[in-house]
Amino acid sequence: MSKSSDKKQRRKQRAERESKRAERNRSTTDVAKDAVSQHSVKSSSKKKDTSSKKKKGPIREWVDAITFAVIFMVILRTVFFDLFRIPTPSMEKSLLVGDYIMVSKLHYGMRSPITLGIPFTQIYLRGIELPWTRLPGFSSPKRFDMVVFNWPADNGKPIDRKTHYIKRIIGMPGDTLSIKDKVVHVNSDTLFFKDTESPLKDTMQHLWFVYKEDPRVKLPLTRLEELGVSGSYPTTNPAIEQLMATTAAADSIASWEYVTTVRPVIRGPSINQGFSLYPGNTENSTDNFAPLLIPAKGHTIDLTPDNWLAYKPVITEFENQTASLDGEIIRINGQIADRYTFNQDYYFVMGDNRDNSEDSRFWGFVPMDHVVGRAVAVYFSWNKDGKPFLLGQIRANRMFRPIE
Repeated sequence: MSKSSDKKQRRKQRAERESKRAERNRSTTDVAKDAVSQHSVKSSSKKKDTSSKKKKGPIREWVDAITFAVIFMVILRTVFFDLFRIPTPSMEKSLLVGDYIMVSKLHYGMRSPITLGIPFTQIYLRGIELPWTRLPGFSSPKRFDMVVFNWPADNGKPIDRKTHYIKRIIGMPGDTLSIKDKVVHVNSDTLFFKDTESPLKDTMQHLWFVYKEDPRVKLPLTRLEELGVSGSYPTTNPAIEQLMATTAAADSIASWEYVTTVRPVIRGPSINQGFSLYPGNTENSTDNFAPLLIPAKGHTIDLTPDNWLAYKPVITEFENQTASLDGEIIRINGQIADRYTFNQDYYFVMGDNRDNSEDSRFWGFVPMDHVVGRAVAVYFSWNKDGKPFLLGQIRANRMFRPIE
């Protein structure tokens, strides 16, 4: 073969190799470009996803905020504090109608739910009651505490669905309590309010008779209102008017020039009133109450036909036992018994507005399992009859006031 033919052959082979090398280089470049392109697409997609997750519409933001607030309030009111409004004057002047109060569940320990339902409503599943417990608190109920509880006489409902009441603890578990001419006695001793020398707190009030020198004279409403007295009421004797007032207000009225004396209204026993009181003793009145032993956890009492009316409701309704009286024979859960040991503590409560309060004098003891918490503060107060509208209806001087 000639040399020129060899050269041509080598050139041809070299051109083929260069062509293949160039083709391989182009393929590698295309793959790299595709990879970069795909990576940028993915990065862009991720950025779009992230931005779409971060951005929420105003409706979604409001829904999230409301949901969080509702969950927070449910937890707060279930575990720590609850809020109530005072609807009746049974605690005046200590608490006024229209006061909104904060009740601590931490003091005595939170009571776990007994029923399933919508919180803070009367909507719940009937016939289902859960086993419950009370978490440890940092104190126990004490005499003169103002407590919120489920009304024991609200029969036919689970405990946590009974009506809420607020009263002041007067009698403690194990006390023997009596009332003589409006004055409470505990274990035969006069009960003075905390460390004072008075049986009544300065904001406690009751009915008084005001005796006037001249029956034609009418007690001036303006002077009464200055003392916090809303008005007076006539009696069958025109020389005597009746009013609801604190002891301090009554003492001031007694010093008026046309007033001869001011005396507390003392109700004696009557058949009608006696049957409406607890435990149906016709010798009782709201101002004179026979000695009554308040049950205490682990305390054993002798059962007799004489005290049967006082303790039978406690044993059957709050201790969940069956009990009956047949002549002189008492049976507990079908067995003859002359003694009974209580399973929980009980309290005797009264309203500060002593002559306008339905309390333990009427329906009996408050079991510990009915206690919700201790009233600690007034956070808002609204007087629906105040003037002018709105500004005159807000009692700013009562807001954030601690409850004694």
